[in-house]
Amino acid sequence: MPDQESRADASQRETDAERRRRRAQFLRDLAEARELRDRVQPRRAKTARLRHAMRMRTFRW
Repeated sequence: MPDQESRADASQRETDAERRRRRAQFLRDLAEARELRDRVQPRRAKTARLRHAMRMRTFRW
């Protein structure tokens, strides 16, 4: 019985590591896509930056 529990824990750890690896890859791809969009549409990127700055200025801690 302890062997089955340790195998389950090991597979759970592998699954967590795999999930983190997939998530990291997804976030890298997402950042790359955003950079590409910003290069292709500079006016929209500037507007988005200004909106974000306005939101941050009016945000209350």
